[in-house]
Amino acid sequence: MTFQSPWVLVALVVVPLLVALYVQHDRRRRASAASFTNPSLLPNLVAARPRWRRHLPLALLFVALTAMIVGVARPHATVSVPREEATVMIAIDSSLSMRATDVEPSRLAAAREAAKAFIAKVPKKFRVGLISFSARPYVILPPTQDRELAARALDSIRSGEGTALGDAVKLAVQVGRRQRAGDGTVPPASLLVISDGAQMSGRTTPQAAAAFARTHHVPVYAVVLGTQNGVVEVTLTGGFKEQIRVPPRADILRQVAQTSGGQLFAAPDDSRVRDVYTRLASRLGHHKQSREVTDVFAGGSAALLLVGGALSALWFRRVP
Repeated sequence: MTFQSPWVLVALVVVPLLVALYVQHDRRRRASAASFTNPSLLPNLVAARPRWRRHLPLALLFVALTAMIVGVARPHATVSVPREEATVMIAIDSSLSMRATDVEPSRLAAAREAAKAFIAKVPKKFRVGLISFSARPYVILPPTQDRELAARALDSIRSGEGTALGDAVKLAVQVGRRQRAGDGTVPPASLLVISDGAQMSGRTTPQAAAAFARTHHVPVYAVVLGTQNGVVEVTLTGGFKEQIRVPPRADILRQVAQTSGGQLFAAPDDSRVRDVYTRLASRLGHHKQSREVTDVFAGGSAALLLVGGALSALWFRRVP
C-alpha cells in the first residue's frame, strides 16, 4: 500500500498518546475510588461490574481515529479489477501427436472442447482469435467477439504433420498486437497455447518466440496435454502400421510461459482440462491496478464511531 500524502501519517503518534492518557486516567480513578471505600465491599454495593465493556466503546473510538488519519493520507492499494477490453489469442497444436488418445477422445478433440468452454467464460467484450499450427501456423479466425463463429472455427481444425510451436507463438503475438480499442489505443493481449509441447519444424525457436512475446508485453499461458503413455499410429508404405510414442514436452512449454511472463498449466487427462481453462479465464478477465481506497477507511471509521456510540449509549446511557 502507498500513500499520496504520507506525511499525514505522522499524526498517528497521537493515538498511542491518547491510549496512554486513558490508561493513566483509569488507574487514577481506581486509586481515588479505593481511598474512599473498602474494595472488598464493592461486590455488595454494585450488582455487576462492566469490566471489558467499559473499555470497548473507547477502543473503537481509537481504531476509528486511526482509520480516519490513514484515510486522510489518501492510501492506494493494488487491487484486481475486471478488464474492459483485451485480445486473447488461442493457438492450438494440430500436429500428428495430438491424435493420441491418452486424453479421451483424443488430445486434439479434448483441446477443442475445452477451448470452447474457456471462450464461453472469457468476458464478452474481449476479442478472441484462433491459430492452428502443425508444420506451419494458420490464422483460422481473426480476433472477434463472435463466440459462435469461434466455436465453428474450432470444429474446423484438422491434424497435420510437423509442429511449428515457435512460429505459432510469434504469429499470435503479431496478430494480437494489431488490434485497436475504441479509443485507438492497443488493448492488452495475451496468448493461450494448447499443445503437447514438441517443436518439430518451423523457422522460429520456442525460446526466440517467447522473448518476442515478452518484448511486446504478451504473456503466454500454456496448457500441456497428454501423458507419458501417449502413442499414435501411422501408416507406412505398403500398408504397414507403426506406433510412435509421443510423450508431452512440458519443459518446452514451461520455458515459453516463464520467459514471456505467463504460466504453465498441466492437464494430463480430460477430467482436469475444463478446470484449468476456468481458472485461466478468471485470470485473464482481471488485471492489477492501483486504486485510491480512502473511501474504505473513511467508511470504516464512520462505522466504528457509530458502533462505539451505540454501545456506549446502550450499556452506560452515555456516549464515549
